[in-house]
Amino acid sequence: MRIALAQLELSASVEENLDAVKVTIARAAQDNADLVVFPEATMKAFNSGRLDVVAESSSDKFVAEVSQAAHDAGISVVVGMFRPADEVERDGKTMHRVFNSLLLAWRDEDGPGVEFYNKLHLFDAFGFRESDTVAPGNAHVVCDVPLADGSSVALGLATCFDIRFPEQFIQLANLGAEVIALPASWNDGPGKVTQWQTLVSARALDSTCVIAAVDAARPGGAKAAGKDEGPTGAGHSMLVNADGGVIASAGYGPQLLVADADVAEVERIRRSIPVLEIRDQG
Repeated sequence: MRIALAQLELSASVEENLDAVKVTIARAAQDNADLVVFPEATMKAFNSGRLDVVAESSSDKFVAEVSQAAHDAGISVVVGMFRPADEVERDGKTMHRVFNSLLLAWRDEDGPGVEFYNKLHLFDAFGFRESDTVAPGNAHVVCDVPLADGSSVALGLATCFDIRFPEQFIQLANLGAEVIALPASWNDGPGKVTQWQTLVSARALDSTCVIAAVDAARPGGAKAAGKDEGPTGAGHSMLVNADGGVIASAGYGPQLLVADADVAEVERIRRSIPVLEIRDQG
C-alpha cells in the first residue's frame, strides 16, 4: 500500500487550505498513492480565529470538493475539518462548539464515498482547553478503503491527542483495522517532538497496525523549533510499521512524503507478536 503523508503548513483561510488539499491530492495520485493523509485542522489552522464560523455540514463545499477530488483522482483521502456540534455555557457565555472531525473520502462505483470521525479525546492539557470550543466524539471508526490492485484495507481513524490513549488504538485493531491514519496539529515545545515520535511508534506496537501519522508543518520551520506557540504543528510526520519500525519520516517544513507499507506484514507481525490475542486472555 502506497501512502502519502501531506505535511502542509496551514493558514487561517479555508479557501487557501482547500486549494492546497486539492493540489496535493492530485500530486499524491500522480505518485500512485492509494491513500493521502492530511493534518488535523487542515480546514483552518488552530489559533487563527473562531472555528464555529467556518464549520460545515457534510453537504457543504469543503466536503463536496475534497470528496470529489478524491473520487476523480482514484485515491482515498483523510483530512481534518470542523463540523457544527452543540451549544454550551462557559463562564456565562454561550459557546457554539464544533466537532474536530476527520473526513475520509474514497472513490466508489456510485460516486465519492464519505465517512467521518469525531475526535474522542480533547486537548485539555498544557494550559489549553479544547473542550470549551470542541465537543467530543463518541464512536470509533474503521472503514474498508480500496487499493489500486482491486483489494481493500481496513483503515482506522484517530486524531492528535488520541495518541496518548493506547486503548483507542487497541480497540481500532480489535475492530479490524490494519492501518490507522493519525492526523495531528501537534503543540511544539521542549521535548514535544520526541514525545510525538515515541508515541507514534508505541501505538503501532500496542495495536500491531501500520500508523500513518501526519502533523502540520511547523510555522517558521526549524528556526522556530522547540518554542511553545500552541497546537499549530511541529512537523515530523511518520509512517511506522506494525512492529514499531519507522518506514519514513519528515522534518519541520512542508513536505509530501510518499512511501510503501506492506500491509500483508501486519498479519505476520500479529502472529509473531500476538499482543492483541494475549491481551484478550488477561
